[in-house]
Amino acid sequence: MFATLVGPCPRPPAPVDDDDAVRSVLAEQEVAGLEPLVDGHLRSASRLTAQATGVDGVESIEGRLRAAAEPCWREPFTVAAWRFAAASTGRAVKQALVGPYTLGLSIDPGDVGRERLTLALAEALREEILALAAAGCPLVQIDEDGAIRMGDDPAELALFREAQRRLTAGVGDIHLSLAISGGSVDPAGEEAIFEAPYRSYLFDLVAGPDNWRLIARAPGDRGIVCGALDPAGPPAGALETLVWAARYAASTGGRGMARVGLAPAGGLERVTSEQARAAMGLLGRAARLAEASRAELAKELDPRALDAPWDRRT
Repeated sequence: MFATLVGPCPRPPAPVDDDDAVRSVLAEQEVAGLEPLVDGHLRSASRLTAQATGVDGVESIEGRLRAAAEPCWREPFTVAAWRFAAASTGRAVKQALVGPYTLGLSIDPGDVGRERLTLALAEALREEILALAAAGCPLVQIDEDGAIRMGDDPAELALFREAQRRLTAGVGDIHLSLAISGGSVDPAGEEAIFEAPYRSYLFDLVAGPDNWRLIARAPGDRGIVCGALDPAGPPAGALETLVWAARYAASTGGRGMARVGLAPAGGLERVTSEQARAAMGLLGRAARLAEASRAELAKELDPRALDAPWDRRT
């Protein structure tokens, strides 16, 4: 059982350079008991722009992304940042990349065309994954928030599936995790979501509670990270919700606690530094409690939470 973050973090309130900001956010996650850690995406004003322009063929003109040519990978654009973060902590650090389907929706395709653009981005990002693996990165999270826009449209589903196939082809033993925040991807169906060889999946269960249906149908050997915390929401009941989510996910498909994690429903960049630290603390505490006995839970949770079906054990 573990807890982790899913998106960007707020910068520390005091004026600090990028290196110190990254060290600070790593330290906060350590104190909360989170792992794998993230660097908070604090090295650029726009994570999307930084990644899109990290490949040849995509340019930013007055803040607007445009494909001037078919994108191709030139050199690593996240490896240096990952290496710095990994060297700043004794805990595992993951690297997150915006996925090709989401990037393709965010870039003006111009003459390249959206399908060609998306698939070329998938192949370029695959090279970045290989570069991260060669550097020693243990886990790469692919953020495909744009997937919530697919619905059950056959053409969109086909493009998404082909992009994931090209992205994940031959990447070896590195742990790939597919993260989808911002709403429900349940209409896409389990075949589209679980076809690619991702080892784990992170679903937003606040904006997309229907994603529970996907979790119930997920293969039991795949990990599930429950995005069950709204960091901007009221704290009352949040701990109980997180513990319930973890235990329920563990009960699906014979998954077990070892393949379940907890996370916010999205990035922490929309909340204050104080709220972000509180969210981290809640996640770490819930991860510890999720495996506790009924007697231990009775000391920490609202007694009504102990009547949940997952708690009919000692």
